[in-house]
Amino acid sequence: MRAQVPAPLRWLPLAAKPRETETVPRQPITVLGECVADAFVQPQRSSPGELTLKVHAGGGPANTAVGLARLGTPTRFLGRLSEDTFGRLFRTHLTASGVDLAHSVNAPEPSTLAVAELSPDGHAAYSFHAEGTADWQWHPAELAAVPLSGTACVHTGSLALVREPGGPAVEEFLARAAGNATVSIDPNVRPLLVDPARYRERLARWCELADLLRLSADDLALLLPGVSPEAACDRWHRAGVRLVVVTLGEHGALASLDGTRITVPAVPVEVVDTVGAGDAFTAGLLHHLGERGLLGGRLDSLTAPDVSAACAYAARVAALTCAAKGANPPWARQLTV
Repeated sequence: MRAQVPAPLRWLPLAAKPRETETVPRQPITVLGECVADAFVQPQRSSPGELTLKVHAGGGPANTAVGLARLGTPTRFLGRLSEDTFGRLFRTHLTASGVDLAHSVNAPEPSTLAVAELSPDGHAAYSFHAEGTADWQWHPAELAAVPLSGTACVHTGSLALVREPGGPAVEEFLARAAGNATVSIDPNVRPLLVDPARYRERLARWCELADLLRLSADDLALLLPGVSPEAACDRWHRAGVRLVVVTLGEHGALASLDGTRITVPAVPVEVVDTVGAGDAFTAGLLHHLGERGLLGGRLDSLTAPDVSAACAYAARVAALTCAAKGANPPWARQLTV
């Protein structure tokens, strides 16, 4: 366990000035996890007795990989991609965004399908069709063959980390990566597919492996019901995580670096939907840290002003994603407008 002793509690506003850094080569990031076919209900195009769906490539880890690559981070995605129609959609979407699929697996199982219906405020409710699908079938040999030299960070989470039979193989891969790379985890709790109790059982082990834990307020409510974000951060620091970031939707985000709190307001935006916003925040956070050469180890050189600047950037990335339909994170050029 890489336990950290929390520093004396301090609060920093967003305005904390980041330290000056020299330009460094962009640090490669590996993302491991699922790619899901998100089928959105189109009520305005449906006829009586029929239902029209529009399918997008989705899945939390895949969304994060797309976000990172579009921002300019060299990104490799490790997924078990089916040979079916949806699998072909995933490959086209990922490669068009600049994601490297050289070490993804061509899987014989079918793709996972999620049917999504949007509420008037843009939040999605999902039903999943995921039994026997490709994403969770990782074998230790498939991941043992993946080279880790040159990877500054490994990001994973969501269903591939918690579902059987692949979850233990993914944990073993993270343990191997932790020797040299920063480990980032987003639990992305999906109670319709996995009992939250299962996440709670595994969370202590994930905290031993992770340097960065990013989760939403909804995740927090399922993992630690009734526990405040601040108390949760302290608990996870004691378990071994140096940086915890809890995204709070329209209320921004709370970050905690060894007990030093950083609050980040949300960026005002006209919301189309919130699909993929948390994944886009994670992409922005990791991209900003990597661009400043802060990934590649236990985050030992990370400071609170670094975290403040990275979270502010991530909030802009998430806001632009909320302004577009579906999980459609922005390209780097859009951040300059």
